[in-house]
Amino acid sequence: MNLSALKAFVDEVWDDEIVPTLTEYIKIPNKSPAFDTDWESHGYMQDAIELFKSAVRRSPIQEVESRIVTLPGRTPLLLLDVPATLGCDGAILCYGHYDKQPEFDGWKDGLGPWSPALIDGRLYGRGGADDGYAMFGALTAIAALEDQSVPHPRCQILIEGCEESGSFDLPYYLEALQPDIVEPDLLICLDAECGNYEQLWLTTSLRGMVSANLSVQVLKEGIHSGGGGGIVPSSFRILRALLNRIENPDSGQLLQALYGEIPQHAIEEAKLVAATLGETVVDRYPWHGSTKPYTDDLTELVLSNTWRPSLATVGLGGAPKPADAGNTLRPETSAQFTFRLPPNVNATDAGRALQEVLEADAPHGASVEFKVGSSETGWFAQPLHPFVQKSLQGASREFFNGPLRQSGCGGTIPFMAMLADRFPDCQCVVTGVLGPHSNAHGPNEFLDVETGKNVTASMAKVIADVGKHYPKLASTD
Repeated sequence: MNLSALKAFVDEVWDDEIVPTLTEYIKIPNKSPAFDTDWESHGYMQDAIELFKSAVRRSPIQEVESRIVTLPGRTPLLLLDVPATLGCDGAILCYGHYDKQPEFDGWKDGLGPWSPALIDGRLYGRGGADDGYAMFGALTAIAALEDQSVPHPRCQILIEGCEESGSFDLPYYLEALQPDIVEPDLLICLDAECGNYEQLWLTTSLRGMVSANLSVQVLKEGIHSGGGGGIVPSSFRILRALLNRIENPDSGQLLQALYGEIPQHAIEEAKLVAATLGETVVDRYPWHGSTKPYTDDLTELVLSNTWRPSLATVGLGGAPKPADAGNTLRPETSAQFTFRLPPNVNATDAGRALQEVLEADAPHGASVEFKVGSSETGWFAQPLHPFVQKSLQGASREFFNGPLRQSGCGGTIPFMAMLADRFPDCQCVVTGVLGPHSNAHGPNEFLDVETGKNVTASMAKVIADVGKHYPKLASTD
């Protein structure tokens, strides 16, 4: 295989086909169902998946079957199937998603979630990097091999439309498609982070998540603050007091039930990540003023982001905007929480522990409800077969000119835990393009195009190596 020719092929497809198609895709406001309850009537999901399917028809792959699968009331799923070349055994499953996070405020002038812009090699807009590029990257990797008549295993590509909502549709599709999805020897997931843009990054763990709403109600309706103040307790104060039960207001330490034991190999990984990235561990975030993290120890910060729990209050309810506020004692305050959990902590148990603590002995007899919306247990990888590790290392040096790096990820990809349960012997390669300042879910999200090209070329090499060395996957030699 001529790796220079492979890279040239990948670059050309990205420039001529992928970037223009992703530009059109970014324009579609197909927010995940958790953020658009009327997604079905709006039709944006269908628009996005039809755009993807039309792009498959333009792929240079010699033979590919593509079909949109739609279960009643669930976001459509796209399943692609590329047969193995003659004499090549094994099966590979590639994963991505096409649904998007909501708009978010704070986009720079000239940029917007649904207004794509290619600036200095970076494609701005919602969804290009998270995770629209995944299908195109996987298809192009296979096409690059066929361009040189390099054998490859059977490759299936699964693109779901519910990942940003916790993938609650996906189990139904996995069940319905059980006869169609072959047991993979290797999973390639293209929906993860990269610590920088100078080397290939492999994600070795993902945190779990509990999404929940805490509400406190003290009145049936709002009343004059002068008439009730001093007699009626503040719903906001009660909510603050409840929050202190599960989060230390000074240190940020969370409820002990949310913690798990950190394995030694994860600690060693974190040390290497900290040494590789240096101050980028901190500088990658858009800090305001003199805000800073809780410690200067970069290894501890990496571990806190990957193997320790965290809490984000992502929404507040029951209060008007400050400019619209009157002198009214509000009847209710609510908060929407997202808890990130260590990869080895059961999300259902964590949600139950939080509910027990928060709903017990409500201050002043207020009505308190902690309602879990979704819970997803995290995932951590089993050790890769040495030849897969060697393939990834070679790909990183060839296409990024730097050594492979491995790290846990602070986010959640529910599909990984689902697949690990279904196919426990499957090798997992989890990587992505979400590097410093790419800001997935926030304003000014971008896809670094060169990184997308290099990840695609790297996956082509890995797919070829798996096809060439397939029998070794089942051995320990």
